[in-house]
Formats: sequence, structure tokens, C-alpha cells
Amino acid sequence: MMYLTGFADEAADGIDGQIAVTKKLGWSRIEIRAIDGVNIHNLPESDFDRVRDKLEQAGIRANALGSNIANWGHDINESFDEVLKTVNRTIQRMKLLNANLVRVMSWKVIRDKDGRALEDQQEKERFRRLREITNRFIDTGITPVHENCATYGGMSWKHTLRMVEEVPGLKLVFDTGNPSLTEDFEKPWPYPDQSSWDFYSNVKNHIAHIHIKDSYRDAATGEEVYCWPGEGGGDVRRILEDLNKVGYDGGLSIEPHMTVVYHDDSVQASQESRMTNYIEYGRRLEALLSELGIGTG
Repeated sequence: MMYLTGFADEAADGIDGQIAVTKKLGWSRIEIRAIDGVNIHNLPESDFDRVRDKLEQAGIRANALGSNIANWGHDINESFDEVLKTVNRTIQRMKLLNANLVRVMSWKVIRDKDGRALEDQQEKERFRRLREITNRFIDTGITPVHENCATYGGMSWKHTLRMVEEVPGLKLVFDTGNPSLTEDFEKPWPYPDQSSWDFYSNVKNHIAHIHIKDSYRDAATGEEVYCWPGEGGGDVRRILEDLNKVGYDGGLSIEPHMTVVYHDDSVQASQESRMTNYIEYGRRLEALLSELGIGTG
């Protein structure tokens, strides 16, 4: 049976607020990411210990950790020794949190000055590094899941399949709202946005976790718009129906992006509006699941 969780740092910066909205929703899991703007794998030890204690006291489990490892802000030529230090620190903290899924990515896309992707994306080096990262996590009982975001593995579903073939043991976290705002690098320039359903359909056998987000690109302005689940181009309803059909029993993790965006500091909102939006987002997902006859545990 599927279970519900979410990136509660979209509702509150501090751990107390993140716990509060999770409890308000009646959920027992959280996808831990940033605490007061700092990713949990980078928190000072004393701050991490405080967060862990508060989660334990509240009876809230971190089902997954949304790391910054190899994300859109990192270049493939960054120091791999530093990456591995972060991996090792992440492993230690996940063990203490009893979390068994870690979100990773595959370094930002290499482009020319006009925005076109270069033919040479240094695949060999990306795959070599990802194999080392994946093996370190797997050797400790943790499953690394790659998100279809603005890095190499998110360039198209074909790039994802090439990557998982080259990196044994690497699984996927599929974000329903990313494709409709992400260029499809398998298509001619200027790259059109991807199809969430097509991407999902081609990679679903490798999926171990789901992020629920919905979005569309405004036809008149070209701006990114985030919306309630099922109301955008993320094919959320169709994907949920198929997940239920195939017996998916993993997490559905909400990441609204409607009042704040993790990777965009220019998007600001009041604490009250953030918490209200997050709770409403969770309630709307619950209502959609109920409408589709999908139970959660």
C-alpha cells in the first residue's frame, strides 16, 4: 500500500514547524531535506542531533533524505573527493535517522553559450562517479534514487534508461511535475518540454519513490506555473491510477512549489501561507486518491 510523506521544508524552515504540519496532516513520515535553509547532510553535528531528537520525540520518521548530491548546482568537474565526503556523511546521518532512500542526481547539463546541450556530456565520468556513489549507499543498505530533474539523467527518458543501465543498483524517484517544465533534449533545438506520462511510462520499471508535484508552462508568457495536484501537465491522475494498477507500494511525497521553491530564493511567502498551502496540498492529494479508490497506509 502506498504511503504519504512530503518535503515539509516547503511549509516551514525549522524542524518544529515541519513536524507540526506533518502531524496536522495526520502523517507519520517526512522527506527530510533542509533545516533553516541548510541541507541536513551539511548541518553542524549539534543541530543534526537536535533535529533527530525532535523527530524521534514526535514519532515522525524520515522515510527519505533529499540530498544535494550531484544536483543542478553542481558541475561534473567538481572535486569528487568532496562529493564522497558528503556521501559518507549522508550515510552516517541516514543510519541515525533510520531512513532508507536518498535522492541523488547526475550533475548539471553541459551547454554552449546559446543554451544548446553539447554532444559530449562526459557520460563516462558521470557514470563512473554515480557507480561509486551508488555502491557506497547500497553497501550500507540504503537505496539511492535518481530524480528526473535538470541534470543529465533528466534530459529525457532515454538518458535515464542509459544511466540506470550503466549504474547497476541505481533506482529512480519520479517527479510528476518536472517534465512539463524540463526541456526534452532528445528533440531538436529549441527543445520542447517533456511529457510526464511518456517519461513515466518508459522508466516506471525502475521507480522506487514518487514526488507529487504539478505544473504547466503559461502559453502566453512562457513562465513556469505550479498548481494543485491533478490540475497541470504532470499527468498526476493518470500516473496514480497506473501506480495503483501495477501494485506500487512506495511513498507519495508532496513537493508543492506553490508558495516557495527550494532552488529559487526569489520566491518568497509568509510562514502562515506556506503552512496553509502545504496542508491544503496534502488534503487535495488525499481527496484525489480517495476519488480514484486508492488507499494509503
